[in-house]
Amino acid sequence: MDQKTQLSEKKKLHKEILKQMVTLSASGFGLVAALAWNNVIQELVSNYIKPYLPNGGLLSLLIYAILITMLAVTITYQLSKLVEKLEKS
Repeated sequence: MDQKTQLSEKKKLHKEILKQMVTLSASGFGLVAALAWNNVIQELVSNYIKPYLPNGGLLSLLIYAILITMLAVTITYQLSKLVEKLEKS
């Protein structure tokens, strides 16, 4: 293998490592953001929905799960549309 090929292989390796680092960092920050939103939604359900329900425990958890699911589906759908749009460009 000549020196030019070795240099090219090193650059490819560095690019792949950098891509992986970006992916891992984005995933980590995404998890932190999800946990923060989790707390916000839990407080919202506990403070504004649960007091109005007779046996609020199970029903408030159901409402919480529905809100989280709707949020996850909406964000995933919007991100998928964005990626699709970028791939067409």
